[in-house]
Amino acid sequence: MAAENYTDISEFLLLGLSEDPALQPLIYGLFLFMYLVTMFGNLLIILAVSSDTHLHTPMYFFLSNLSFVDICFTSTTIPKMLVNIETHSKDISYIGCLTQMYFFMMFAGLDNFLLTVMAYDRFVAICHPLHYTVIMSPRFCALLVLMSWFIMSLVALVHVLLTLRLTFSLETEISHFFCDLAQMLEVAHSDTLINNICMYLLTVLLGVFPVTGILFSYSKIVSSLMSMSSTAGKNKAFSTCGSHLCVVCLFYGTGVGVYLSSAVTPSSQSSNIASVMYTVVTPMLNPFIYSLRNKDVKGALGRLLSTAASCLSQTHHQFRT
Repeated sequence: MAAENYTDISEFLLLGLSEDPALQPLIYGLFLFMYLVTMFGNLLIILAVSSDTHLHTPMYFFLSNLSFVDICFTSTTIPKMLVNIETHSKDISYIGCLTQMYFFMMFAGLDNFLLTVMAYDRFVAICHPLHYTVIMSPRFCALLVLMSWFIMSLVALVHVLLTLRLTFSLETEISHFFCDLAQMLEVAHSDTLINNICMYLLTVLLGVFPVTGILFSYSKIVSSLMSMSSTAGKNKAFSTCGSHLCVVCLFYGTGVGVYLSSAVTPSSQSSNIASVMYTVVTPMLNPFIYSLRNKDVKGALGRLLSTAASCLSQTHHQFRT
């Protein structure tokens, strides 16, 4: 049989988490709720950091960037999933799929880099407190964030350009609720050796270096804390790292969980459910972790909400008079 040219494919079919029609309203309601909570929580963090001068420090500058990236990360996948459920459709255009894949990889990688930068910030603050303001200058902080954006934009672009050379059959089904690179390579009808080598190589590089940086930073932090004689100093230093450690464990823990679930069980559904943890649940929980465990953030949120409430009260009073 002659080989067919499928380069003119116009759309893919996203099978989602379940094809059971009875579960669709439940999935829709659950993901809509999580998406709204994610948006609201992360927007509150951004507003609190930007409006409170006490939080105009490198640590909270990186936190507000993390919240912005989490909003973008979740918005890359969930709205399209909700629209498909609402319209009883599974299709996504070829260009739309590549665009979603590009932004998904970029924002996932940015999460990774920002967590590493935040670990470095804590390392400098605790191990070199006298030089903290000099090292973590506003210019250097902005440079770290811009470098993260540049690197991940380039990496995601490389993957998309390599995917453009692949061929797919008409109405190709993707066993996921978004266009994942690994799933795209599985359903391709052309040789994916170069794509797979590039994917695994960049995944290892972009995974090993950030994790190594985080482990190095915290090894130095623990060593510095052990040498402190003051218990109050230890508690204060550790309290600034607690929230970040929780987010790091959640982010990498769910990522490892997705890998193990896909390696242990051949079922794509179990892997898809596991991927919900790092694509939806982790961005949703990050604001709660930082607001519940951080007195500065809680105070800023309280002031922000009280200001908003007073403004609404004044507006309502003026409207009535």
